[in-house]
Amino acid sequence: MTKKIKGLNPELEQAISKLLQQVMADETASLTDKTKVLDRALKLEQIKQKIADDEWGKGFFNNDDGED
Repeated sequence: MTKKIKGLNPELEQAISKLLQQVMADETASLTDKTKVLDRALKLEQIKQKIADDEWGKGFFNNDDGED
């Protein structure tokens, strides 16, 4: 089996970064357009943090209530 490579596609990161720069510099872009692109960039950062944190999501299966 091949091991799945961790991380994001660098081309995707570059495309979102370029799109963010273009939309923010465009005076004719609406606030809605700017917010959508900004949301994509923030979501990308959120995904990158989840990938970097090996402990993320492991606590979902812990029994913290003290019940057996």
